[in-house]
Formats: sequence, C-alpha cells, structure tokens
Amino acid sequence: MQVKTLLKLSVVAAVATIAMKTLAWSITGSVGLLSDAMESFVNLASALFAIAMVTVAERPADDDHPFGHTKAEYFSSGFEGLLIVGAAAGIIWAAAHRFADPQPLESLGLGLALALLSSALNGLLAWRMMIASREHRSIVLEADARHLFTDVWTSVGVVAGLMLVPITGWLWLDPVLAIGVALNILREGGHLALRSIDGLMDSAVEPQVREQIDRTLAQFAHNAIRFDHLVTRRAGQRRFVDVHMHMPSGWTLRRAAALRTDVEQALMSEVPGLRASIQLLPMEVEAHVDDPRDST
Repeated sequence: MQVKTLLKLSVVAAVATIAMKTLAWSITGSVGLLSDAMESFVNLASALFAIAMVTVAERPADDDHPFGHTKAEYFSSGFEGLLIVGAAAGIIWAAAHRFADPQPLESLGLGLALALLSSALNGLLAWRMMIASREHRSIVLEADARHLFTDVWTSVGVVAGLMLVPITGWLWLDPVLAIGVALNILREGGHLALRSIDGLMDSAVEPQVREQIDRTLAQFAHNAIRFDHLVTRRAGQRRFVDVHMHMPSGWTLRRAAALRTDVEQALMSEVPGLRASIQLLPMEVEAHVDDPRDST
C-alpha cells in the first residue's frame, strides 16, 4: 500500500476516533477521556500535514533542488512532535483544574466502550503503517504509526484507570490519569522532534543499509580494485553514497567506466532508492579530503 493511501486512511481514522472519544468525554465528563480526544485532534492535523509534505517530497529534482525534495518528510515528523507537545500542555492545564475540583463521572460503561473501539481502530492502522514504513523507509509513516501506538496504549491506560474510579471512589484518579497521558505523549513528541532534527543534519544511512553497501562493494574488490573514502547520508526515503574506486592506471577509460556502471547498478539493486556517486582514481593516486573521519 502506498504512503499517501495510508496517510489518507489515517485522516479517516482520526476523524472517526475524534467523534467516538469526544462522545465518550461528553457523556462521562472524564478529563482523562478528554485528553485522549485531544490527542486524536493531533493525529488528524499531523496526517493532513504529512500528506502535504509527502506531496512535496515526491517532486522530481530541479535546478534549485538537484538532489530532490525528499527531506520535506522530516518537516512532517517535526511538526507532529511540536503538536504533541502543545496537546500535552493543554491536557495538563485541563487536568490541573479538575484535580483542584474533582467531578463525579457518569455513564462510564458506554464511554469506555467507545474509547476501546477507537483504540482498536488506531491499533490496526498503526500496525499496518509501521510495516509500510519499513518497506518504504518513510519517516512520515513511522512517525504517524508511533504516535498511533502511543494513542492506543494511553487509551488502554485511561480506560483501565477509569474502571477503578467507581470501585474506589477516588475521583482524583481521573485527572491523574490525564496528566499521565500528557507526560507519555510529551515523551513521544520529543522523540519525533529529535528524529526530525537528526534527519535534517544529513545523518549516515542505517547500519543495515551500510552493511548492504559494504557487502556489495566487497564483491568487486580484489588486488586490482579497491574502494575507500566511503561516506553516506539519508534524506527521507532516499539514500546517498559517495565512494572512491581505485583501479590500475593502465586501464582504458571505457573499461573503467563500464566497471563503475556495474558497481552502481549492483548498489542500486541491493539498496532500492540509493543514489551512488563513484569517483574513479588510479591505484597509486590518493585523493585529499577535508574530513579526517572518512573511512578507508
């Protein structure tokens, strides 16, 4: 399933869960369920913004952006992280007022049933989105899936806690649960924001992708061929590798270029979406680079 399709399903799911959780809050008066509904509004805004950023990321390279627009995905995860922080602040504010003035809860049975139904819907969608995020290497889908999983667990926690209220008579448990939800989603929002910043800083490819690259290059390396000064970076769904390939100085340019083409094709076959840049050098020539951390 395509990234945009899953994000559109996320929008539909967010609207449905907002309706169910808001209804659950209105019939029970629980600030814990209100906090759960507020998080679903974040889900909706995040999914809409993610669709916009994925649309930008799909644009082909142009004169102003020769490496494409794939980094636009990181703005989506960063935006979602900021929204989560804002939602957490609103939840804590509402819970603090309720903690000072506890209110009895009504019609808990129906309200909790609606909350559980919405959680099941979010859980199913999050599971599918997490699988797709690995297939497409999409931080947008991963961010949305992680947020939905957080929503599921917080909803389950709220429901479990609220079930104790009529048993124990502890009305203060409702706002305490709401604050717990806020702190949990605040942690997730911070994680998403850091992931977004890390992506914008041209991080190296994932360890497993680096292993694929090294394994592919090893198939071509022998006494007459060696590779060095290999550096990588990632941008959204795209991966980039720059490497120097040394070969005998007596080879013709045609032969050297043909081998480079074979290496590039092998790399792109092993790592879909990879863009390889290979510089040809004679075996006895060493390139001078500015970064002393370049691997050899």
